[in-house]
Amino acid sequence: MIIRPDFLPRLERRALLLAAVLAAAALIWPSGGANVAAGVFGGALLSGVSYWSIKRGVDGLTGAMAGGASARARLARALTILVGRYALLALIAYVMISRLRLSPLGLLVGVSVIPLAATIEVLAGRRKHGQV
Repeated sequence: MIIRPDFLPRLERRALLLAAVLAAAALIWPSGGANVAAGVFGGALLSGVSYWSIKRGVDGLTGAMAGGASARARLARALTILVGRYALLALIAYVMISRLRLSPLGLLVGVSVIPLAATIEVLAGRRKHGQV
């Protein structure tokens, strides 16, 4: 299967839409509420930061690998930035869980928006091309 150039922008839009729909569903769910909805948005934020980190890290690493004499220094810098982004991600998760006391279930649902959006995009693409 060939990935089309508009796949990532569609994936990002679908993930944002899913986060909003799932947060709204958490508000009206009988055992949900504002804390669960906030957890969904918090989890979606974590997932978005992780996605952005991976996307920027891959761009940085491919740029460093394409370089000339200073490629080793650029590669080391790109790896350091990638590790720093994941440290930031861990800090954000810590704050959401222990300080803001967001719902763990809401966080789990929110973190799942990008994988769910990717699954929907792939299945929609396969259905469009008659492969399902």
